[in-house]
Amino acid sequence: MRFLPQTDADRQQMLAKIGAKSVESLYNDVPADKLLSAPIAGLSNHMPEMEVERFIGAMAGKNLGTNQAPSFLGAGAYRHHIPAAVDHLIQRGEFLTSYTPYQPEVAQGTLQYLFEFQTQVALLTGMDVANASMYDGATATTEAVAMANRVTRRKKAVLSGGLHPHYRDVVVTHGRHTGFETVVAPLDSAGKEDLTTHLGPDVSCVVVQNPSFFGHLSDFSKFAEAVHASGALLIVAVTEIVSLGLIAPPGEMGADIVVAEGQSLGNPLGFGGPYVGLFAAREKFLRQMPGRLAGQTVDVDGKRGWVLTLSTREQHIRREKATSNICTNSGLCALAFTMHLTLLGEAGLTKLAALNHAKASQLADRLAKLPGVKLLNDSFFNEFTLQLPKPATPIVEALAKKRILGGVPVHRLQPAPETANLLLVAATELTTDSDMTALEAGLKEVLA
Repeated sequence: MRFLPQTDADRQQMLAKIGAKSVESLYNDVPADKLLSAPIAGLSNHMPEMEVERFIGAMAGKNLGTNQAPSFLGAGAYRHHIPAAVDHLIQRGEFLTSYTPYQPEVAQGTLQYLFEFQTQVALLTGMDVANASMYDGATATTEAVAMANRVTRRKKAVLSGGLHPHYRDVVVTHGRHTGFETVVAPLDSAGKEDLTTHLGPDVSCVVVQNPSFFGHLSDFSKFAEAVHASGALLIVAVTEIVSLGLIAPPGEMGADIVVAEGQSLGNPLGFGGPYVGLFAAREKFLRQMPGRLAGQTVDVDGKRGWVLTLSTREQHIRREKATSNICTNSGLCALAFTMHLTLLGEAGLTKLAALNHAKASQLADRLAKLPGVKLLNDSFFNEFTLQLPKPATPIVEALAKKRILGGVPVHRLQPAPETANLLLVAATELTTDSDMTALEAGLKEVLA
């Protein structure tokens, strides 16, 4: 069929059918300050395609990308080296064009890599079982809270002050619309919060993060005992999955559910997505896990094969009884994760994690010596929090003008008076000595 633009009468008929007064009313939920008040200057409604491409290209050229300048951005999304083999392999037609396995046993290749992915996630997190992925770390966290509510038959979640603000907001929004309560602990830039005071007979779970949003490392073993004694579950979120190559996995600390963002392995920053959510749990909670789970079996001839063991989604037989309304897994991103981790191997991941920590330690030592700058962390993996003598947002903007992406101001993600001078700084294996020198000199000049 050819595409034919709608007439005014067509548009009015469609609007009447859905009960909308105008096309503009379809955007009522978008904040007014996020909508264009006028057409983009210089972009005409009647321009040749080449001119439009040239115009848009010039606009895009104003962005300062992480591959164009020293970058110390983190806060839940991290720039790592991705082996060329990963991009080459995931662009093969059988991977790139395949979609979710609605007739799963026919797609043995897809089920096999999902099985391998699940195995890797379970080993990384120290948990018994993992699913075939979620959309991202934030939605995986929300699904974990919903699962804890089902397991405990309680409807109150306690969220750590060290939980990423985006993760927290997704959980709070989900709770508001699906009927569970959330208790949000105050921001914890010092890493010293005591969440045991929030435990009670109505609490289904406590959600913590390791490393925390501010970079602090914690051992939750003792806290897990207190959580379990109250009848609740402990959910641990991990935004930097590479950290599990060096620090103890949440499963060893007594976590009941582990959620994570897998973007750091195999997936570029990509302006915020698509990413891949990781989800793992204790085996006794298997039947309450959201999403899909691929399993191993043998066929009638005794040959090894794979099946879709669990698929309690609303698209299948469960409907309103489904454990999740997430309609798919991030298959291609999960495959990229699996390929990258397979290429690294256990020794390679450990070495990569050690290199990340070493780079961050070197950078933290250099920046903490600058006048008026204070390092707030006594422990971290590859990201830490600096307290500056001035508000962080204009400092970062001044550094960007010097073509240095100096970090993420906490105030942008969590506006509050106490966050104004806080700056999150991340270093990875891609951070060079010259990058560190540039940030050190730039920050010193801007603060002077």
